Amino acid sequence: MAKTDKTHAMRVLEAKGIAYRATAYDTSGAFHSGEEAAALVGADADAVYKTLVVLRDGQPRAKPLLVMVPAPAQLDLKLLAQATGDKKLRMATQREAEQLTGMLAGGISALGLRKPGFEILIDDRAQTLPEIHISAGVRGVEVALSVADLAAVTGMRFVRAAA
Repeated sequence: MAKTDKTHAMRVLEAKGIAYRATAYDTSGAFHSGEEAAALVGADADAVYKTLVVLRDGQPRAKPLLVMVPAPAQLDLKLLAQATGDKKLRMATQREAEQLTGMLAGGISALGLRKPGFEILIDDRAQTLPEIHISAGVRGVEVALSVADLAAVTGMRFVRAAA
């Protein structure tokens, strides 16, 4: 990547003095799954986390959730609801997710958020990783950094979110 190709997420990390490694991959083909993205960036799929937008159903004024889970895992809304104390959660539609975050699906990142008001959660399996790979805020660019640094920057909370 050229120096001028920095994403908002990268600028946030640099402003906080946090070390990271960025990797770009080709997105000209079909939309990539988390597992495909992991292969493209040369990482173990369990260390690559996808970011999902979840809404508290029936609570229009409640903070939306930004939930990170391992690429091969499926988000479990019941487990997540237990962890958050919510009665009912639902996945945001692609349109809702993009409108709420200001980012395109496939490039949504807790580090790239410019709009406040999200509760940021991550599946607790991330605590065992020395390094995590997440979207840099645009499709086709991932950043790798320590889980501790990600937690410090985002204020995220560890929960059981995937079965």
